[in-house]
Amino acid sequence: MSTVKAIGFDMDYTIARYKKVNIETLAHRLTVKKLIERGYPKALETLVYDPTFVIRGLTVDKKLGNILKIDRHGHVGQAYHGRHPLSKIERRQAYRNEKLRFEGPRFSLVDTYFELPEICLFADLIDFKESSPVDQAILTDPWQIFDDIRSCIDEVHRDGSLKTIIKQDLPHYVEEDAELAQTLHKLRSAGKKLFLLTNSFGEYSAAVMSHILDGVLPEYPNWKNYFDLIIVGSGKPGFFTQHDEPITQLDAHLRPCLRGVKKIERGCLYQGGNVKAMEKLLRCSGEEILYIGDHIYGDILRSKRNAFWRTALVVEELEEELTLSLESKDALEHLYRLEARRRTLDDLCNYHRQELALYQKQIKPLKTIPSLKKKEGTDLKQKRDATKQELKRVLKTLDKLTNSIDGTFNPFWGMVFKQDQENTKFGEQVTRHACLYTSRVSNFLYYSNFQYFRSPRDLLPHEKSSTPLSPPKEHESIKPQT
Repeated sequence: MSTVKAIGFDMDYTIARYKKVNIETLAHRLTVKKLIERGYPKALETLVYDPTFVIRGLTVDKKLGNILKIDRHGHVGQAYHGRHPLSKIERRQAYRNEKLRFEGPRFSLVDTYFELPEICLFADLIDFKESSPVDQAILTDPWQIFDDIRSCIDEVHRDGSLKTIIKQDLPHYVEEDAELAQTLHKLRSAGKKLFLLTNSFGEYSAAVMSHILDGVLPEYPNWKNYFDLIIVGSGKPGFFTQHDEPITQLDAHLRPCLRGVKKIERGCLYQGGNVKAMEKLLRCSGEEILYIGDHIYGDILRSKRNAFWRTALVVEELEEELTLSLESKDALEHLYRLEARRRTLDDLCNYHRQELALYQKQIKPLKTIPSLKKKEGTDLKQKRDATKQELKRVLKTLDKLTNSIDGTFNPFWGMVFKQDQENTKFGEQVTRHACLYTSRVSNFLYYSNFQYFRSPRDLLPHEKSSTPLSPPKEHESIKPQT
């Protein structure tokens, strides 16, 4: 942080935190209304938004109408067709018989909070389609259904209908973080330049920022006083990739008054522009800038790859997942022990299989394998079968415990960052693209303005556990936890 001269913030779901269930329910309702206006059945009005069914990091298969949870290796660990879970055999038939990259246009990754209502609606419409033959004329193709939902929810954001309702009742939709103003003040006091860079336009941005910051600290009577530069309607991710759009100054009525500004005026709002023009105004660039946002692609990936900025991703789910992880500490530790035991038993099964094969073929054992001269084939089979039976018991216990832990986090999908013992595709993106990740902006209050953030040592698999050079030892079975 000592090399960072400027810190930027996205607004929605970053510096401004929303009451997720309230705003997602509103977006869901308005999207249903748009769909009905397009000719979808009026019976869709009965659909109710279920916030427990959706988490970030899911992937939609628009061709088959499925919703998937994928690990970092591209393995589909869980899947739903509508609201109906697919079995392991069904998942294998759909996603293991051909090589898939899980990218567009067929697949769509759910990596923003704005997309959660549309995924819930998509699942409900798939069910509605298959249970209502009378409506087949409009509800035909899952791909078209998804595209219609995406188009409608984009329209809800674009035409101002969603934000108009939010502005009318900000306390109902926008959270207040008591430590946010102190955090911004602390960063400014260390000499950091602060800027706001958001896709939301001036009127809405001013309403939300006034609600969360105006008058919180006596030194800052107006929210604009916290920032050296405020850019609304930025058009990210194009802001980072296109260099011909000038920055436009807005007047007191939020109307364009000057294109191609050359100097910053405190308290003014600017619109559009591009990253090169903004860096000239701030007089810093590259790793001198830290940008904090919630969108992996629009905020983090593009600012890092195209502008070489430092990045921090806001992942609100962290707080709940950390809390539940602490509450489930004993169960998680037992899970890790079971996984270690499973690996040991796998090795033993393979070793016993090799022993038996050598005995049956009457092949002289290798030097690394104990003498088999006195061993009987029956004893070897019994030993192998006993190990296999214990492995089956451990796997059964492991599956039961995994399902129990997953249900603690989310009854449908489990953890946001884990699929079985692997990181999810979303978790892999977080660690790959974000320099830092945190649950909220105000967490920076508890760190030095010159903090050096260090990640844990990155270990390869061979560093995490040594490979035994001699036959694995047989240990006592780990009994299920009471």
